[in-house]
Amino acid sequence: MGVLSGLQPEPVFIYFEEICGIPHTSYHEKQLSDYMIAFAQKRGLFCTQDEMGNVLIVSEATPGYEDAEPVMIQGHLDMVGDKTENCSINLEKEGVQLYIDGDYIRAKGTTLGGDDGIAIAYALAILDSDHIPHPRLEAVFTVCEEVGLLGATAMDFSMCKARRLINIDSEEEGVLTAGCAGGRRAHCHIPVKRQSCEGIACTFSLEGLLGGHSGTEIDKGRANANVLLGHFLMLLKDKVPYQLMSLNGGVKENVIPKSGKTVIVTDEAYLSKVKEIVEEFHIAAEAEFGTA
Repeated sequence: MGVLSGLQPEPVFIYFEEICGIPHTSYHEKQLSDYMIAFAQKRGLFCTQDEMGNVLIVSEATPGYEDAEPVMIQGHLDMVGDKTENCSINLEKEGVQLYIDGDYIRAKGTTLGGDDGIAIAYALAILDSDHIPHPRLEAVFTVCEEVGLLGATAMDFSMCKARRLINIDSEEEGVLTAGCAGGRRAHCHIPVKRQSCEGIACTFSLEGLLGGHSGTEIDKGRANANVLLGHFLMLLKDKVPYQLMSLNGGVKENVIPKSGKTVIVTDEAYLSKVKEIVEEFHIAAEAEFGTA
């Protein structure tokens, strides 16, 4: 018996639980992509898989719907992989662990992957059914959606006939989405002069922020660890001479950074001043963001 046994519609949740047991974070969708191909081959459905791992599965029209316009069902194979600091699951190699919390399905210590595992589950339930009449169905499953629609951009759609598309990647039922959040990745090459220096190395860690999805939760006013560290270093620069050793923060392009760390070197004579500035920064940040 699975964790989701008894939930309706049953076929959808059976497939969703199977999908959750397969690792499929962005750039690591191969195992799930192969699962999709095996599913189609077992049922005698036409399928293709490209080098990136994008999958097309075609189910021809059922009797009486041969002349109906084809329909494309589309979702993405990858999920945002994030976890709590004390979680030992390696999301690149392991699936998530599900549990029921009232009316919600959750994962223990990790993101759930409902975005967009539920799309895959819906599509497989439809493709597997002998009782749902339909026109020609073209089920398209793309990779690396969460990191810039990379799979969809690279996929060859020349074999597709559908001109009507149902994208199953909305946040709410009964909502027609006419726009979406955008994103941009920038690779910056900053000329820096590296040199030896003497003094006391000070490490500053920023942890415990809420983080969140950079698209769906960017409007929640949550603190960004990278931005806060930048503010802190600027505040420090105005009052204490220092050399920057390192600056790191964030783990994914589409996750609001919830932790970060920087290391500076300054003279021992300024340590008391540094401590004052840390306290000043802490008070200001807490006043602006609270627990965000």
